Formats: sequence, C-alpha cells, structure tokens
Amino acid sequence: MSTGYTAPDPTPGYPGVPQGQDQEISLGERLGNVTRDLSTLMQQEVALAKAEVKQSGSQLGKGVGLLAGAGIGGFFVLLFLSVSLWWAIGNGTGRGWAALIVAVVWAIVAAVLLTVGRKELKRVRGLPTTADTLGKIPNAVKGKEEDNR
Repeated sequence: MSTGYTAPDPTPGYPGVPQGQDQEISLGERLGNVTRDLSTLMQQEVALAKAEVKQSGSQLGKGVGLLAGAGIGGFFVLLFLSVSLWWAIGNGTGRGWAALIVAVVWAIVAAVLLTVGRKELKRVRGLPTTADTLGKIPNAVKGKEEDNR
C-alpha cells in the first residue's frame, strides 16, 4: 500500500537547479555559482562596512558635540580662574608681570596637551572589524583556512 509520499533527495541543491539534478551540473556552472556567491559575499561585506561607518559616524558626531559643549564650559571656567590668578599674583608683583606668569603657565599646559593628543591620534585605526574580515576573503577562496583565524 503506497501513501504517495516520496522522500526528498538527500543531496544538496543549487539555486535555480531543481532538486535531484545537481549531479548533472557542469564545471562551468559550478564555477559560476562560486563566482556569484563570492560576489554576494563581497557585496554583503561592503554593506556591513557602510553600516559600521554610518554607526561610527553617528556616535562620533554626538560625542564631538557633547565634548564641544563641555570644552566651551571648561574654557570659561579656565578663563575666569586665570583672571583670578592674574589679579592675585598682580597684588604682589604688578599686573603686567602677573599676566606674563599666567600666560607662561598656559603655554606649558598647551604644550603638554598637544604632545599627548598627537600620540593618541597616531594610535587611531579605522574600521578594524570589517578591514580584518575583508582581508580574510582572498585566503578563504585560496583554501588557506589557517590564515582566517
């Protein structure tokens, strides 16, 4: 007694090729499938890179805006503290010498901040995740699995 059910073919199929006919695919068709899949992979990696850049840019913009506001507030604090220091030193040495002393102190602070800031900027790397992944694709195609870890 037959139920009319036929078990599916256990061999994997290829897109656009009916199930059960994948044994008849030519080498050219298989190469075409690999090329198409590689093209799709590259397109997806580029889309991922774009999404990472967009997200990073958005976060960067928000952070820069907040830091700019904090910087303006900090500037005014430092300005009024500097004027106070100028007047305090000026009571003993005269206003001209006091202004020069405060200016030299700020020049030293600016030089230190410049040096530290340059070192930090040299350490910046762009998009490490996607760049690393994109670098592994050629090795994967060549079959060098150990280079992809």
